[in-house]
Amino acid sequence: MPKSFTKLLKSGAFLILFALILLYPKYSLYYAASGLQLWFDRMVPTLFPFMILSGILVRQNLTEGFAGILYPLFGPLYKISKNCVYCILLGFFCGFPMGAKIVAEMYERNRINKREAEFLLAFCNNIGPVYYIGFLLPVTGLYKPEKLPFFLLGMYGIPLLYALFLRMSGFLLPKGSFSKNTLKQKTEITTEESFPVSLDGAMQSAISGITSLGGYMVLFNLLNLLPYVLSSTIQLPGEEKRLALWNCLLEITSGVSRAAEQFPFAVLLILPLGGLSCIAQTGSLLRNTDLSLGRYLIHKGLQTLLTACYYFLLRRFLF
Repeated sequence: MPKSFTKLLKSGAFLILFALILLYPKYSLYYAASGLQLWFDRMVPTLFPFMILSGILVRQNLTEGFAGILYPLFGPLYKISKNCVYCILLGFFCGFPMGAKIVAEMYERNRINKREAEFLLAFCNNIGPVYYIGFLLPVTGLYKPEKLPFFLLGMYGIPLLYALFLRMSGFLLPKGSFSKNTLKQKTEITTEESFPVSLDGAMQSAISGITSLGGYMVLFNLLNLLPYVLSSTIQLPGEEKRLALWNCLLEITSGVSRAAEQFPFAVLLILPLGGLSCIAQTGSLLRNTDLSLGRYLIHKGLQTLLTACYYFLLRRFLF
């Protein structure tokens, strides 16, 4: 496709978005404000403290000691270093997008190599358990104590099993080897930072990261104007339900509350990918590295297919 035509398409798309914002100011304000509110209410209090603490641990070279608690379980199972275990712990327990942020940061500081980084990125950038258990399952009406283990297996067990497959097969992973110990590369900065310097660096990085994520949430929530206008122009049966699903695909945090009750199965399938906003946020965190967003999406797509098969087999019991 010629570059001039591509530029024309991009310009046209932005022109349409500007026009919609001017023509529908009430709904533009609503979508932008709801994205900002969700960022402030959910992302900042739940993610920002972990970003600061993790940044301090990385800068103070304390990640191996922190990961030592669960290393006897994950280390021998996946044959990985303590730094890799640290990425898994933060990625699973702190929630998206901490998995991508931690992997990128550890890779940039030469604590893990490229093969390890893309291996970790493939499965440890997930929706957090607090959000999943405390908000998503209750909103969908699927939360029942006796069924909770099966939903947890679908959300977190499948990525962990997929990781075993990756570790054994090396599927779509860069060439290289896994290190059982901390990497000692010539390019690694060996000078230890003082605690005040580490705190300041972690704070600045966390502020930059959380602000960027907020921008993505506002932008992709604002893009809900497009399906709204189309649904208003073309009246079709069930259009309101489809609009809710589009909301979820664009920005899952805001879309879940609109689509979960109507499309619980579809929402559960969107979670491994996280919606377009989550993909864009992950790409932003990887931009300063040579880690592949394309391979990340392939791995996430395969896990989505496995998740669909899992829920289809248990559909009569779970839904």
